[in-house]
Amino acid sequence: MDKVLVKGNFAIAQAALNAGLECYFGYPITPQTEIGEYLSSEMYKRGLGYVCAESELAAINMVLGAASTGAKAMTSSSSCAVSLMQEALSYACSDEVPVVLVNVMRAGPGLGYIYPAQGDYNQAVKGGGNGDYKLIVLAPATVQECIDYTYKAFYLAHKYRNPTMILADGLLGQMMEPAVFGEYPYPEIDNSSWALTGAKGRDGRAIFSVATAEDKQNQHIYDLFAKFKTIEENETEWEEINTDDADVLLIAFGSMTRNIKAAMTELRKQGLKVGILRPITLSPFPSRRIHELAQKVHNIVVVEMNMGQMVNDVKLAVDGQAKVDLVHRPVGQWLSVEEITAAVNNILEKNYASV
Repeated sequence: MDKVLVKGNFAIAQAALNAGLECYFGYPITPQTEIGEYLSSEMYKRGLGYVCAESELAAINMVLGAASTGAKAMTSSSSCAVSLMQEALSYACSDEVPVVLVNVMRAGPGLGYIYPAQGDYNQAVKGGGNGDYKLIVLAPATVQECIDYTYKAFYLAHKYRNPTMILADGLLGQMMEPAVFGEYPYPEIDNSSWALTGAKGRDGRAIFSVATAEDKQNQHIYDLFAKFKTIEENETEWEEINTDDADVLLIAFGSMTRNIKAAMTELRKQGLKVGILRPITLSPFPSRRIHELAQKVHNIVVVEMNMGQMVNDVKLAVDGQAKVDLVHRPVGQWLSVEEITAAVNNILEKNYASV
């Protein structure tokens, strides 16, 4: 298979088509608008369902309806616009409908601007809708991973009947890199036992989010979380580099990982034993592995392009077994390799001086 030079947004769009996308509903907002633009042309050629909705609220509810039929349905948006979709995502989790949502993050809060940022971590993994529910959240770090994890998002959403989010960012959506598409690598999931496809020849079905009896609502939530426990056991994914001898562990997600890898190389040249753990599934989070590593290393440094969001989940996972520090900037130009290496050296000097 040949590599092609492709932009992150286009990689996501084409990968969705390769995964069998049947319906796309979206509303334009920078920096992800090119996903919808690309699909508006390509889906028309294929006779597939494409709607430029009148709003983000309309788009996510159209996806909810289409996915209720078992179809592979997707929307894409960004940050403040994803905020408008939270009610429907809560419904989709309760209804166990395989919605796929792409969030190419921009700066916030509020309308913010198109500067790259990672400020939607809490929104994605904690959920902005009501009640107890969890999304599956995948965080690619390269254009190649935009392809790979778009494939996986469709597979996981349908395998577990759980809404799945691809959490990218403006930097990744707009950058171009060589990548290989390849064929969709996962088995197709049989949705015939639950999908709303018309009741001709069988009993009718219903999908709904209301339970008028307390015991039924409690049991429904217990069942949802039992399912997510299975997802956690089987699908939690992360990347590790140089953790066998590490005294210092760097943790970042998404495209910020690119810079901590280079920083790790530079710090090792300086004689520091630095390793990396990158959560790929932000939900479920690799808490167990982080806890294990926290018992071996002395310092953990979390690097984020926000005011400190994932760092809270890292601290919960570490559970006091190691010192956790944060290097961050909220929006704009990504933290450079030089800034990260300098910050790590300053943190280590400060921590050792206090011993």
